[in-house]
Amino acid sequence: MLTAEENILLTQTGPGTPAGDLMRRYWQPVALSREIPLGGAPIPLRILSEDLVLFRDERGQLGMLGLHCSHRGADLSYGRVEDGGLRCIYHGWLYDPAGRCLEQPGEPTGSTFHERIRHTAYLCQEQGGFVFAYMGPGEPPLLPAYEWLLAPDTHRASDKVFQDCNYLQDTEGNVDPQHLSFLHRFFKPGEAEFRQFYHQGDASPTIDPIETDFGLHVYAIRKVEPDQNFVKVRSFVFPQWTTVASRGEDGYGVNWQVPIDDEHHWSYSVTFRRHPLDPAVLAENDTDLLPDFHLARNRANRYLQNREEMTTKTFAGMGRNFIVHDTFATEGQGTIHDRTKEQNGYTDRGIIALRARMLTAIRDVQAGREAPHVVRDPALNIFPDILARDDLMPQSVAWRDHWKGARQPVTV
Repeated sequence: MLTAEENILLTQTGPGTPAGDLMRRYWQPVALSREIPLGGAPIPLRILSEDLVLFRDERGQLGMLGLHCSHRGADLSYGRVEDGGLRCIYHGWLYDPAGRCLEQPGEPTGSTFHERIRHTAYLCQEQGGFVFAYMGPGEPPLLPAYEWLLAPDTHRASDKVFQDCNYLQDTEGNVDPQHLSFLHRFFKPGEAEFRQFYHQGDASPTIDPIETDFGLHVYAIRKVEPDQNFVKVRSFVFPQWTTVASRGEDGYGVNWQVPIDDEHHWSYSVTFRRHPLDPAVLAENDTDLLPDFHLARNRANRYLQNREEMTTKTFAGMGRNFIVHDTFATEGQGTIHDRTKEQNGYTDRGIIALRARMLTAIRDVQAGREAPHVVRDPALNIFPDILARDDLMPQSVAWRDHWKGARQPVTV
């Protein structure tokens, strides 16, 4: 379990908090590109407990500004996108994407008052169907050249889901391989792929977390035959994303948790393949997601849990969508889980390692040191050891190294 002080350190991410300072050292996804098309309306955002507005000007340039006008606090998300910026509809003040005030129509001719205004503004860039923002101090780092982020649009699908709890609960679930033996179990013959049978066959895997430069590898090793292991490895990557849903040489999934505030977050998801995606496969998980990125199965309707389904089809009785299952688990811990009351066991080794890694990173930033996995050298902006794999192999094979002889990520 954590101390109360450590729980606060990890879960509070607003301006001036230690974890918030850490997260602001990275480019964070703040929207999907499709949410902010050319000619579209500005959208209000709350990210890391800051109220902001995202807009795209007439040339397509993105800007992310403080939500409230520097003049009298009007909501800029109602503003007009024109004349190279975002114009407040209250008194006509015009801001460019850098937060400079270009016009103050009510001021006398020749006034230089507008030159003294520096409205809150954050740098934005687009890649891989996401809008990223840098909300930290100093020179921003490079946007990491992840394989899934650089892949062609035909090889990747992105989405997001609103989560009614602190970001850390979702992040911890990503490095908890033992829950796969229960929460995501299917009963009906033909509905489970081979991994399901291996998860059920050994509900007490060996869990082996390994520290890396970018974060962690978390291995789960299940004995499934007299001489065979089923080896699962996932990567946790700073600031707060994890590889999930391995498809071996074919690709994997990504979950990236971004705090809205301390009690809510967005979970961004990516389905990445090294070949063009089949739209029919993607449609399977879209059925539970509403247009506002909230789940149709949610806490208010008890995730539509069906007791009959629990006896014949699924262990949880909440349908087939893993996102719904995980949302039940993480939201059910409360808005901010009190980790001082936990009783951690062997199966929590990945979670314990994650917390220790994050606490060290927070304290490094507090001491003035560089945060881990902040990329500044273009020559080092390649990450072949970020991966997700599920492999069946002889027990004689060293599980920590088995993937190193496998296919390496392609350069796109």
